[in-house]
Amino acid sequence: MDTIAALYSVQPFWVWMALGVLLLAIEAAFSTEWLLWPAVSAAVLAVLTALGLRIGFAMEVVLFAALTVAATLLSRRLIQKVNSVEVPDINDRDLRLVGERARVVEAFVNGRGRVFASGAEWAAEIEGEGPPPGESVIIDSVVGARVRVRPA
Repeated sequence: MDTIAALYSVQPFWVWMALGVLLLAIEAAFSTEWLLWPAVSAAVLAVLTALGLRIGFAMEVVLFAALTVAATLLSRRLIQKVNSVEVPDINDRDLRLVGERARVVEAFVNGRGRVFASGAEWAAEIEGEGPPPGESVIIDSVVGARVRVRPA
């Protein structure tokens, strides 16, 4: 601990930079999405101390906390604007299927058949009489590896 205190008194840049790198390494290893902004805040403090800001360790910790809170809140606001809830996640294949047209490839028997959608064949369920093979249906939901459909 004395070594860190001695290093901080001579060159606080390295203490803050080491903290930022450590937090960033943990974030990269575990993808928590909680340590990115503290890592950035530590890097900002490292740059400020390298530029000559000397306000004392206690005030630097307060500044670090304030920067972390501000960056986290601003990033959440930005993410909510960019990732609208009305737009499905492009990585969620099941969610993207809802509302899409599918082609019946195997006749429905007792409400069960097979459809082709999004480059793959899916087991499908329909209420009532299903359309014959070759006809289109609309996907209403995805339940596991099965899609629920309705006539187009």
